[in-house]
Amino acid sequence: MVIEQYTIATTAKYNFPQPTIDAVFPQRFLEQSIRTLTHVQDQPLQLNQQTIQQAATTELYPSKFQLRLSPLLLKPDHEETPVAACDTSTIKIGDTQTGILVAIRGANVLRQHRAYTYTRFGPFIFHVTEDTRDGISGTLQGESSAAWLDHNRLSLTSLFQNPTRISSILERWLQASLSRTISNGIILFDGSLTAGTSDTSIERLKTILSSAREHGDVVLAFSKMTNLRINGHLITDVSLERRDPYLLETAGLRPKPPIVLLGEVYVARLSPESYSFRLDIDKERSCEQRTEAVEKLLGNDLFSQSYPETLRLAHILCTFTATEVLAMQHFVARKYGFNIINRPDMHRLLFGPFGRGETYS
Repeated sequence: MVIEQYTIATTAKYNFPQPTIDAVFPQRFLEQSIRTLTHVQDQPLQLNQQTIQQAATTELYPSKFQLRLSPLLLKPDHEETPVAACDTSTIKIGDTQTGILVAIRGANVLRQHRAYTYTRFGPFIFHVTEDTRDGISGTLQGESSAAWLDHNRLSLTSLFQNPTRISSILERWLQASLSRTISNGIILFDGSLTAGTSDTSIERLKTILSSAREHGDVVLAFSKMTNLRINGHLITDVSLERRDPYLLETAGLRPKPPIVLLGEVYVARLSPESYSFRLDIDKERSCEQRTEAVEKLLGNDLFSQSYPETLRLAHILCTFTATEVLAMQHFVARKYGFNIINRPDMHRLLFGPFGRGETYS
């Protein structure tokens, strides 16, 4: 197995293998990152290392939800097919007097001809404050702050939700880039194909899926967590006594407006291990096309615990290590004048070994 790296420079020139990629967006991300850091000087920086998790959403309200227990059995199709995936990661690297410092990074991974190539975007460091939280999102999406606020007046995020929104903007751009540059392939998303939430507009996701169809691609979205239940049990806990890969179909999912479901939902168990995932596949594809896409994925990617290796690599490559967090903390201290301080953990101070800290409170 070969893994080849492509890197994105912090200048106007980019070393991405597909020449059709939109190079303006990463530059806009970089410029906005620098702008948020340079507007504040000599602020104390409270050290912190905490991954910012995507909030679980209960986007579906099924009244007659069903899980069909007659499996769709799958046979790997080894016809050469490119497999691409993308993912993003967000981590909080410290608190300041007026806001928080966060880092965001994304990665695209392509498996073709039994080799992997990848591109990392970032890390981008943002100083998010109450004054800048919503303007950052609008600027990154190419809109003025006033226009963005007008369109999103009902879905304004809190200060601590804003990094997740910024990460989502980067992730949608990565997905759109894959949909325009991959032809006749399989594109893997992390999460679902649910739109209409504060992080995913319906039109944006529809455009991505439409672009993928125009290029002959099929979009498969794997969810590591789901809230969907059948008879009180999570749908991913339903397991048949079979070792062959299979899909279980669902029926009766009715999202509550403004939420829209743009994919058909399956339970997928794609390797002998007893792990299953929620799998959303573009609803505009026929049932046969959806099944064929999963079979091509089985024949062109590696699998462990029912999870495709291309998507696993995308997650690993965008995740931050402790060493990287320390490096970013010292970078903002030296470059932009943030004074690193280490305030005592009041939970530990007051409760000793019984204090688990603010992360768990």
